[in-house]
Parts: sequence; structure tokens; C-alpha cells
Amino acid sequence: MSATIQTKLDQALSGKAFEKRIRRRNLKDSISKYGISVGGMSVILAVLLIMFFLLYVVLPLFVPATIEKTAQYSIPGSQQERTLYYGIDEYQTTAIRFTDSGDLVGFDVKDGTINFKERLPLNGAEITTYKVVSELDRLLVFGLSNGSVLFAKYDYDVSYPNNVRKISPKVVYPFGQEPIALADGKITNLAVKAFESELRLAYQVEGSKTITLKSFTKIESMLTDSVVLEEDGSGHFDSNISLKWLMIDTSGRNLYTISQAGVADYYDIRNVESPELIQHVNLMPQGETPTVIRFLLGDYSLMIGSDKGNVYQWFPVRDESNDFALKPIRKFHVGDSAVESIGIELARKGFATSDASGRFNLFHSTSERHLASEEVSSVGANLVTIAPRANGAIVETNDGLLTHFTIENEHPDVSVSSLWGKVWYEGYEEPTYTWQSSSASSDFEPKFSLMPLTFGTIKAALYSMLFAVPIAILAAIYTAFFMDKATRQWVKPSVEMIEALPTVILGFLAGLWLAPYMEANLPGFFAILIVLPLGIILFGYAWSRLPESIRLFIPVGKRAVLMIPVIVFLGWFSLQLSGPIENAMFDGNMRHWLTASAGIDFDQRNAMVIGFAMGFALIPTIFSVTEDAIYNVPSYLVNGSLALGASGWQTLVGVVLPTASPGIFSAIMLGFGRGVGETMIVLMASGNTPLMEVNIFEGMRTLSANLAVEMAEAEVSSSHYRVLFLAGLVLFIFTFIFNTLAEVVRQRMRRKYGSL
Repeated sequence: MSATIQTKLDQALSGKAFEKRIRRRNLKDSISKYGISVGGMSVILAVLLIMFFLLYVVLPLFVPATIEKTAQYSIPGSQQERTLYYGIDEYQTTAIRFTDSGDLVGFDVKDGTINFKERLPLNGAEITTYKVVSELDRLLVFGLSNGSVLFAKYDYDVSYPNNVRKISPKVVYPFGQEPIALADGKITNLAVKAFESELRLAYQVEGSKTITLKSFTKIESMLTDSVVLEEDGSGHFDSNISLKWLMIDTSGRNLYTISQAGVADYYDIRNVESPELIQHVNLMPQGETPTVIRFLLGDYSLMIGSDKGNVYQWFPVRDESNDFALKPIRKFHVGDSAVESIGIELARKGFATSDASGRFNLFHSTSERHLASEEVSSVGANLVTIAPRANGAIVETNDGLLTHFTIENEHPDVSVSSLWGKVWYEGYEEPTYTWQSSSASSDFEPKFSLMPLTFGTIKAALYSMLFAVPIAILAAIYTAFFMDKATRQWVKPSVEMIEALPTVILGFLAGLWLAPYMEANLPGFFAILIVLPLGIILFGYAWSRLPESIRLFIPVGKRAVLMIPVIVFLGWFSLQLSGPIENAMFDGNMRHWLTASAGIDFDQRNAMVIGFAMGFALIPTIFSVTEDAIYNVPSYLVNGSLALGASGWQTLVGVVLPTASPGIFSAIMLGFGRGVGETMIVLMASGNTPLMEVNIFEGMRTLSANLAVEMAEAEVSSSHYRVLFLAGLVLFIFTFIFNTLAEVVRQRMRRKYGSL
């Protein structure tokens, strides 16, 4: 180097201008460094905040209930009289007590101050038995010693004197104050079920084994609001057991007669004139006897408390012959003392118990959760009633005290077992995984199983990957390794542009065009799987037999273009074969043959439609990443392999694919991640049926589609609302685990093949 050049170089690398450039470059480096760091940390923080928000919404689902004693006082009214029933208003301000002498005592829940007194019009008779006809309608019926029955309905008048809410209890008699005569003797057992226009009644008279059934029609007066009962059918049968409990379920067709020992006879009384014995069964294990029996909300499940501190749930189940039989469903262990009383919630499948040891316990049947427990009295508790909103309860003790509790119990219907395990729901033939979040019925049993949604998510992703992965990866291999540069520059952007298509358009086309078209041409779509590969092989063989001058006329890297019309023709030809194949092999209707002969259920919007539609949406993602990974394999590796005598295919298999395998694996996992999170296509083309069936001809519901369908209608902070957030959290964790696993595998593959 000459002295002149050295001098100029020294001047360029020193002085104020040089130092200024260095400072400016260092500043840019620092800004870039910290900017990238802050951006990366911001992304991580945003993801963590999303995670924490989801956890914040979801965690209350699993918080146990809390019970707080707010008041305790002597039982309002005479303590010498036995309490039959307590009613409490929804604000937990006023309650009413029914006694065995017919006295009605209204009182303030906070301190027991009596504010209402009345007496049932018994006309000199005595109450010998009673039944709650409907908790929701607040309707009770009393069996009397003179063989008649009296219906009474309690209610509350709400007024606002001086802008202060005042609730006053009242009692009305929907069928008149005159008791309805049924028999000549004392009624000892009674069961009633009331419907909109009909009433069914069963009773037993003292000293008789005969159970009498009666059906009444409700007739409303044209001049007044009064309703009278007109008998339109009756029947009877002799009971073979020493009857203790008599119960009619919500349908009015099932009658249960139960003895003190727990032996039950189950009758079909759809026709009251000819009742039919369906089943004779012992409801209790050996060594246990029932102490109290109540219907759960909806009057379908029998809740049976025992002297050993257990509560058993039974309900009728339909078998394969379409016959019903009572089945034991669940067992709840309350304690070591006898269960004295069972109170039911009026809006959920929850119940409370009081026992001989004086404990108050709170349970939920569907979730099988023991929610809370509280000591009431050391001498035992004999009666419990839950407030209409399930936010409070009153418990009567054996030492003449009444205790009021407030309850915080927002989400008893959700548990780990109800979310991820099989649950035996009322009316179902067996335990199932079921998602059914709402119903028009007030006694509905929520079904919040996430299993069918998770299964549907994986099913949709897998079927779409089966369609997308082979096409995308093989196309990427050919485009990056065999296709000439000019053609590649046209093909690659064209495929990547498909990714810009809105998925709502793809879902719309799949649901409204592809699904019915596929159903009408089902054999043709299956013929594609055979005709297309065979046709391509035959075309390749025919091409190889052409004169060399013709074959060399088209460069090797452009010959793939020749396959476009061939594939289009083969697809069209396969669909044209649909009719002949269907007539020859499936009696002219493949869908009917699948259902009737093969026993395979078929839905028009099914997993096959999702595989085609969502697979088409995943192809650009997988293709683009895979093509870049293969194309960016260093050329010296490829040239070295070819120079050593390896063929193009040998170079591809032995050098290119191992080197590009981390990128290919990343492409597959990116496609799978998008398939798991896809919403609009599965929302519009899957049928949205939360089933757990691998059948390709049946639909599914995914976690993301379920969120899109139900979130807008979910009540804020309800169990349904929080379970939907839990579904979002599951989807979040699901993708996080798979992406982490993919990154671990990719790094291992990079270390393994990085030395090539």
C-alpha cells in the first residue's frame, strides 16, 4: 500500500467526521437492539396478559361455595307443632311456615318477627299427609283425615310504602277453599302432578293396600277466574309393599311406590284406568334404609337420603328395547349421621341436606360436587329449604331454632369431571360426553363437556391436513427443486395469493355449494382418489413413449404445466363416473346405501367437506414455507451431490430433504396451528354438531366455532360465559403446547442436519 493511500485511509478512519459516523452507527445499533428487545418483550407480555385475563375469567368456576350464618332465632309460631314446609321469597325477606295443625305463619327472615297468621280451611279435619305439587309454582296439597284433599298456593304481595319494599305473604286456594272429597277414610299417602289443563292424583287410605289413581281436567269459569276439577278417569291397584312414599314424576306417567325399607314398585300410569307394573327394585344397599325422598328440580330424579349419611340419585333409563327402568346414577356421601331433610334448588340441579349431627351440606348433582358444609346445631337439623335464587337457606333444628344462611355459590354446575369426563344426564341411556349449553326449559340440566369440542377441533384439523399436506409439500418440492426459475416465479406467487382469500368466502362456498354438490356426486369424489393417480401415471408413461424430438421440445422445468389440463380432465371425468358407479354399486343412491346398508350416518356438512375446504385454505401456508426451505438449501450441497454422481432424486432424498426438514416440519405445524384455530370455514360448513365420531361423513363442532356461535348470547359472568372462556383458554394452551413441541423438534432436526 502506497504512503498516499495509507494517509487517506488514516484520515478516513480518524477525526471528528469519523467519530461522528461511529457515534451515529452505535446509536442506530442501540436503537435497533433495544427496539427489538422491547418489541419482543411486549409480544411476550401481551401473550401473558391474554393468558392471565383468561385465567381471571375462568378461575371462579372452581371456587368453592361459601356459607355464612346471618341469623338464628326460635321457630316462629308454636314449637309444639311439627313443621311441614317452609316457603321463602326470592329476596330472602319474608318466609312462611306450614304446620301439621294447618297454621300458616309468615315471618321476617332476619329476626323471626311474625307478620302474617292464617289457618287452612280444614273444616274440622286433620292433616294426615302433604305433598309439594310444584316448588316453582309454590303449590302444595294436603291430605286430610276425612278423605279429602286441599290445594294451597302461597305467594307474596310486594308494595313500596315510603319507597321501601315490603313483602307480605299470602295464601290462595286455586281450586277453592272447600276440600275435594276423594275417599271415605283417612288419606295416609298422596302424590299429585299438575299440568296446564290436567291434574293427576294418587292416594292411599289408612288400613288399605289399594292405591287409587284419578285424573282431573281443569275447567276455568267463564265468569270468574276460579278453576274447578272435573274427574275424567280413575283406576286402582293393590300394592304389595308397606307403603311409605308415593311419588309421580314430571311426565305424569311414572308412579313410584316406596316402602320404609327402600323397596320400590315402578308403575306406568299413562292410562290411569289400567296401571302397569314395570319394575320391582330395591333402592338401597344392604344395611341402609331411606329416611327422606325428594324429587330433584324437574321431578325426574329421585334423591334418596339414607340412615347411613348417603344420598342416592335414581332415575328411569330407556334400554335398547325402548323400555324404562330405574337405575342408580350417583352416590353422595353426606356424613356418618342419618340424612333428615333434602332441599332442592329451584333453578339448578343442586340440593342441600341436613342430618342428625346438625350439619348443613350443599351439593350439585350433575357436577357431583360437595360444595360446602356448615355446623348448624349439635342436636341435629330436621328441615332445610333453599331460597329461590339459591343464594340462601333456612334450616330448622331439633332444639326449636331456625337458622338463616346466605350462600355464595355461583358456579356449582361445573367441575373437572363434568368438563372432561362422561356424565350421566337425566333422560340419557348412558353416560356421555355432551355439549348442550342452553334450553327453553327451566329445569334444564346444563351439559358443558369440552371433550366433543376438543375432539371436533382435532378432527377438523387432521382431515384438512390429510388433504393439504401431501399436495402442498409435493408441490413445494417440485416447484423449488425441479421447476425452472421462470415458471417458479409465476407459480409461487399464484399459490401464495390463495392465502389472501377470506376464509368466510371459502366457508360460504363450502357450506352452500360444495357440501350439496359433494352429496350429489359422492361416488365421483371417491373415484378421484383412484382415477387421478392412475391417469397421471398413464399420462407419464405415454409421454415417455413419445419421440425424443417432441419430448425435448418442452424443457424439463416447464413440463408440469402440461399436467394442468390433464388433472382438470381427470377430475371432470371422475365426476362424470359418479352416476354410473352409483347405479352399479349403490342401488342408485350412495347416501341411502351408507345409512341403510352400511350403517354409516351421513350429514351433508361433514368432515369430508371440511377436509377439502379447510385443506384448500391451508395449502398456501404449508406450500410457501416448505418451498422456501427447500429452495434455500445451499447450492454447493446440491452441486456437490450431483458432481459425485447422484441423480436428481437421490440428491433430493439424501441431501435436500434432510437439510430442509426443519423448515418442512415448521410448515406442517404452522398449517396444523391454523387448522386448529380456523373459525369461519368450520362454522359454516361443519354442521356445528358437537359429536365425538371419527366418521368422515359426520360433522363436528370446534372450540373456535363454538366461541363464535355462543359467546354473543352468553350471559356475562354466568357458568356458560366462563366455560366459553375456558374453551378459549384450552385452545390457547393447545396451540401453545403444539407450537412449543414443534419448536423443540425443529431445533433438534436443525442440530442433526446442520452439519450437512
